[in-house]
Amino acid sequence: MQWPHPFISSVDVTSGNALPALASEMTSLWGAVQAWLPMLLLGLLALTLLVLTSRPLARLLVRPLGYLGSSELVTLVVRRTIAILIILLGLYVFLRLAGLTEFALAILSGTGVMGLVLGFAFRDIAENFMASLLLSVQKPFKIGDVIEVDGQTGVVNQVTSRATTLVDYDGNHIQIPNATIYKNTIKNLTANPRIRGHFAIGIGYDAGIRKAQQLALELMNKHKAVLGDPEPQILVDSLGSATVNLVVYFWVNSETHSPLKVASVMMRLIMREFEHHGISMPDDARERIFPQGIPLVSERSSPATRTETSVPDKPLLEQEQETGSDDISSDTEDIRQQARQARDPEQGQNIL
Repeated sequence: MQWPHPFISSVDVTSGNALPALASEMTSLWGAVQAWLPMLLLGLLALTLLVLTSRPLARLLVRPLGYLGSSELVTLVVRRTIAILIILLGLYVFLRLAGLTEFALAILSGTGVMGLVLGFAFRDIAENFMASLLLSVQKPFKIGDVIEVDGQTGVVNQVTSRATTLVDYDGNHIQIPNATIYKNTIKNLTANPRIRGHFAIGIGYDAGIRKAQQLALELMNKHKAVLGDPEPQILVDSLGSATVNLVVYFWVNSETHSPLKVASVMMRLIMREFEHHGISMPDDARERIFPQGIPLVSERSSPATRTETSVPDKPLLEQEQETGSDDISSDTEDIRQQARQARDPEQGQNIL
């Protein structure tokens, strides 16, 4: 409804009929107010009703997302967006009923321009928030997983709308923005608990390669931490200056055993097994040239008797198990325990 023209402009103050004209204009204005007031009250009622019911209606409309297994962050964003749209609808209805349609269009236009300005100003923040939404929907990892991303490796401790917090194996908390995580390669080390470890060992050229492989393979198959499926492998890797280099591949369950600790134990056992069976493990050969020559002085003495290696009654692996078991447990659970006990650097809500 349009307002009447200002009554003062229509009053002829020079004429003698000023007071009757003024009274007529006031009567006309009061009639317009009486006609406009019900629409104003109706608009206020509609605005109040929509504002009060925006949250319950939004919660009701997003309830199907919970049945679809949507993330909490996505549900929260959708619920708040619906609530804001309902409030904006109430504001538009109020302005429409109040006869302020042009003013409503001006507000909407200004809001659009302001949105563009804020979008450019907070582009990085918006990008990070969108990455958080995508991570919460796709779930490439979960809390407690060990991941490697952007050169950092650690246990996922917390994922907020801003960053993902990792706890590395030194106990440090590392916060990585979610946009960086989403745009980089994510290496999940615990999605498959079976992890392959390996180490190299060199034997002399005078040693039997097949025998060395068989001895190492028997030790690997007997150890409790080494998985039988996939089977361990001992392969010839390269020919060095003084050694034939073997590489031992084995698989362990990373949830219960550490591949680094198992590799350390197996290197010690294989080394002792090779020594016991007379398989040499020489150092790298070095050649030194003396241009002037070097005098040799022979020492007349009885030749040194070679000390024979005593043959144990029991296999080396059984001796190791009887004298004391090595700590080959996984470090991942220790890091998870430390993460639970430590203070969270960021107090945001966990979105995973």
